[in-house]
Amino acid sequence: MGKGHFLCASMEILLIAATPFEIQPLVSSLPKAKLLNQGAENPLTQRYELPDGNHVVVFITGVGPMSTAWHLGWYLAGHRPDWMIQAGIAGAFDRTLQLGDVVQVVTERFGDLGVEEADGSFTDLFQMGLLEKDAPPFSQGLLKDPAAGRFNFLPQVNGLTVQKVHGTAASIAAIQKKYPEVQVESMEGAAFFYAALQTGIPFLQIRSISNYVEPRNREAWNIPLAIEQLNRVLLECLSV
Repeated sequence: MGKGHFLCASMEILLIAATPFEIQPLVSSLPKAKLLNQGAENPLTQRYELPDGNHVVVFITGVGPMSTAWHLGWYLAGHRPDWMIQAGIAGAFDRTLQLGDVVQVVTERFGDLGVEEADGSFTDLFQMGLLEKDAPPFSQGLLKDPAAGRFNFLPQVNGLTVQKVHGTAASIAAIQKKYPEVQVESMEGAAFFYAALQTGIPFLQIRSISNYVEPRNREAWNIPLAIEQLNRVLLECLSV
């Protein structure tokens, strides 16, 4: 399934981002569509009617899993969108990805939910026996997008969600050894997956690579390129 082909007539799409600037180019293009009830429900939400009759609710959830979970819980308690899209930038562990590449995250896991042992190693909740690996919505300790196979227009990657982004060689090597399948890192993805899976609402996570996960070096990041490419894909997905 290609860009925009998951959309049908009269759908409501909840588009979330952690920060306004990550999706500002998209939002700036939407006023040519009809804006409905701006800020009527929450100052963080804007509801647009697109030319094809679909509605897009743009919702800023804040940075990190806690803020994402709370805001999604608040919204989904009173609404049931037909699709949810999470959009943002991400760091890449996978060096085959280039800065500015746009990817679809198809699995997520929490990268720092557990305990630090005396030797500095990390033990997650599954290893501690506090959570079963297949306890819904998890599958073998992962959160998986069941609709991932419906899309083929972006590279599909495995995500890691953290509250503290990795910034030292030692911590990066340790997390890659523990979870060798992870390719990108964000601060919100797993919270989004968890909420979507628990509600049964189909979803899509799209991220653009702004940096590599390496000893912290902000000068090597390219956030403008990542945002430009991310919003180009979003505009195509929504057929704006």
